[in-house]
Amino acid sequence: MASRGARRTQALIDRCLRFASGVSELPSQHVWLDYDREADVLYVTLKRPSHADDSELTDDDMIIRYEGDEVVGITVLHASKRRPPRRALRRPLRN
Repeated sequence: MASRGARRTQALIDRCLRFASGVSELPSQHVWLDYDREADVLYVTLKRPSHADDSELTDDDMIIRYEGDEVVGITVLHASKRRPPRRALRRPLRN
């Protein structure tokens, strides 16, 4: 029987692998993540440094940050309660 530490480690690995499978579909080769547990907000940065000049609040409480037509970041509100989005953005993600 696997130890509790081994089970936790395997669970973490499984979560990371699920995450990794979606990262390859992002428009950026580099991704920075910051999670604020108290606010339950995930900050996804696709470009550093970035100087957003526009943003869009989506119907499902995500903030998309743009620098020109390029998406440079996404702020996910209520991050721990999220499921994959059901709606498309007004502007497509592109880099």
